Amino acid sequence: MTLVSRILAGGSTEGAVLALDEPLSFWGAFNPRTGVILDVHHPQCGRCVSGTVIVMSETRGSGSAPGAIAEAIRLRTAPAAIILAIADVNLAIGAEVAATLYGRSCTIACVDKGVLAILRNASCLRIAADGALTPI
Repeated sequence: MTLVSRILAGGSTEGAVLALDEPLSFWGAFNPRTGVILDVHHPQCGRCVSGTVIVMSETRGSGSAPGAIAEAIRLRTAPAAIILAIADVNLAIGAEVAATLYGRSCTIACVDKGVLAILRNASCLRIAADGALTPI
């Protein structure tokens, strides 16, 4: 089964799916040095996102999110990809900055809510440069 996404930043990647139950802020609720979710009110507090494909409906945004995600990408503690139902231009900017400055990437993609529901149940996911999503 192949599903479709709109790539906002990055390109092809794959990784284990980490479906988040609630939106996550990448500024203050996430430690870019370790990749661990810090927000004590978040259901996945303590989970490490490094190398995973995060699947969540949306982020809790901040204008500082681009810096946090770029720093995590630089330190190699970022997720391999973040898939959202509601696009987040801040994360895309941070990922593009990291790609330009450090030559490292984190794919940011957007899907409709029906596809997001399917992805939440996948164990691993492959993302192609054209946005094709394949649960593996």
